[in-house]
Amino acid sequence: MTKPLVALTALAITLSVVPASAQPLTQPERDSLLKHLHQTRQAFLDSISGLSDAQWTFKAGPDRWSIAEVAEHIAISETTILHLVTDQIMKGPPVARNPDSISDEKLLAWLLDRTSKFQAPEMLKPTNRWATRDALTKDFLAAREKTETYVKTTTDDLHGHAGPHPVFNMLDGYQWVLLMSGHSSRHTAQIEEVKTSAGYPAK
Repeated sequence: MTKPLVALTALAITLSVVPASAQPLTQPERDSLLKHLHQTRQAFLDSISGLSDAQWTFKAGPDRWSIAEVAEHIAISETTILHLVTDQIMKGPPVARNPDSISDEKLLAWLLDRTSKFQAPEMLKPTNRWATRDALTKDFLAAREKTETYVKTTTDDLHGHAGPHPVFNMLDGYQWVLLMSGHSSRHTAQIEEVKTSAGYPAK
């Protein structure tokens, strides 16, 4: 997403006290995370629905992203973060839950606070990877569906594995998935900001 995701490709899992046994997500945890994933998915889809080509590609300035570029950034991050969770964090050694770690509520609040701006790492910057908006949307939906299926069915101990974050120190696997959902919400808000920019096409 932003500066916090610079660590994605150089993940180093920190070993702490190993829990006695793995604990899969509870049903309320699954339901809460799925609800958030559903809400942020729909909000993103609504934000790009019905846009003209002029609106899709409009840039408020030479150093500002268009809606197309923001949407691409969201879509890239979907696959990147899930891969981080399933192929790196969950394959690392288990860690004890840290009572001093950031709460889920504070994590989401930080993500939604757009007064702090960051540079996205190179691998997450838009480079016109998708030829059409339909293709981008299709791949976003496929990635989000994969995440939702993982949350519904996994027996992984998401709270028992964690990966470092440059702002929040360590986030457990559950929080990394929550970060993915909050990330799309953060940048959906950015899309709405573009629509209020001076010169944004009426149609």
